[in-house]
Amino acid sequence: QVQLVESGGGLVQAGDSLTLSCAASGRTFSTLAMGWFRQAPGKERGFVAGISRSGIYKFYSGSVKGRFTISRDNAKNTVYLQMDSLKPEDTAVYYCAADRDNTNPTREARSYDYWGQGTQVTVSS
Repeated sequence: QVQLVESGGGLVQAGDSLTLSCAASGRTFSTLAMGWFRQAPGKERGFVAGISRSGIYKFYSGSVKGRFTISRDNAKNTVYLQMDSLKPEDTAVYYCAADRDNTNPTREARSYDYWGQGTQVTVSS
C-alpha cells in the first residue's frame, strides 16, 4: 500500500503562485510514476500534470502548460506542483496519484493505483 498526503492548498488571488506537495510512504518512491489531478464542483476529475519515475519525463494538460511545473524529489519521497499565474478557473480540489505499473505517467485516472485525500485550491478574481 502507498499513502499519499497532499498539502499546500489555500485561498489566493488571481495571478498569485502556490506550491502543492504530496508526500508518499509505503513503497519505494522512485518506483512510482506520479500525477496531479483536479476536480472542480460539478465537474469530473481531470488530469493536470504527470512525471515519470526518474523525473525526466513530464507532461501537462493544455490548460496549465506554461503556468504549472511538476517536479519530484525521490530522496524526500515527495512530488510538487508549482502553480504560477493562477486563474479563478484553477479553483478545484487537487489530488496527487501514484501509478505502480508504468514508468511514465498517463492522463488516465484509471491508470493510477493510489490517491491522496485532496487539497483545496481557491483562486479569487
